[in-house]
Amino acid sequence: MARELKDLVSVGPAMLEDFELLGIKTVGQLRRRSPQRMYQELARLRGQHIDPCCLDVFVAAVAQAKDPDLPIEQRQWWYWSKVRKRECLSTGLKPGVNERTFVQSGANRRD
Repeated sequence: MARELKDLVSVGPAMLEDFELLGIKTVGQLRRRSPQRMYQELARLRGQHIDPCCLDVFVAAVAQAKDPDLPIEQRQWWYWSKVRKRECLSTGLKPGVNERTFVQSGANRRD
């Protein structure tokens, strides 16, 4: 049975709307996308700053799309939130303050 976007952990109705806005309709399409680019594109399309937790959900969703056997902990958006915050601190950026700079720099690129 083929997985659907709605089957991915951490993906709810709001995220499904974001995927639709980004033109992502299948897990296969999601597998080929960069979470960071999706986050930037969503902010551009909406014309506003997007909460960094959305980036964490994108990372969790893409990780699941790439690996159907991903450990259950890594399917949760908050796992990736911890990773992002740890990486921010290790690169000298303050989580919550320099998120946009962090994303734009590609410092947490996973693709």
